[in-house]
Amino acid sequence: MARAICLSLLLLAIAGPAFALSGHAGSGFLHPLTDYGHILSMVGVGLWAALLGVRRPSARLMVPAAFIGLMAIGAAAGFAGIKLPFSEAGVLAAVFMLGGLIIAAVRVPVGTAMLVVGWFALLQGYAHAVAAPPADPGSYILGFLAATALLHAVGVGLGGVAHRLLGTLGMRALGVLVLAAGAFVLAAN
Repeated sequence: MARAICLSLLLLAIAGPAFALSGHAGSGFLHPLTDYGHILSMVGVGLWAALLGVRRPSARLMVPAAFIGLMAIGAAAGFAGIKLPFSEAGVLAAVFMLGGLIIAAVRVPVGTAMLVVGWFALLQGYAHAVAAPPADPGSYILGFLAATALLHAVGVGLGGVAHRLLGTLGMRALGVLVLAAGAFVLAAN
């Protein structure tokens, strides 16, 4: 698991410049990394997937994959001009919901978890699309989907390490950190 985290961080460092179009505002890859709400929710998805994966290993892949797929659909809706209200509020709501799910060690069927994260993914994809520069939306989408996958991998990796070291208590502690950081982000806005 430590290798996965190190590899994710290395890919994150290498891929950022490759996806940069014109600074942070023009980079689909860097866009999710410049907003704490996005980072917390994406890592939170990975943490919850790791928690679910203790009993159902497929959750470690399926839950983040559902998020990424529905995030792409949300982005397509945004680029098509379809309005999804409260998208930014939905990003922050995801942080609190995911933090709470992790703290309470909520285990649901993988399909249910995919639906839960999918709703927030639609909103996040939409939020990324409306913040996109007008040029080259395809590269922009691929960039933020790649960053999202890496953030999910970091969450799954951290969750796996926490579970191995401290069991469910360690994962719950990470949920507390997600929730507390979300409260800090909310207070700062």
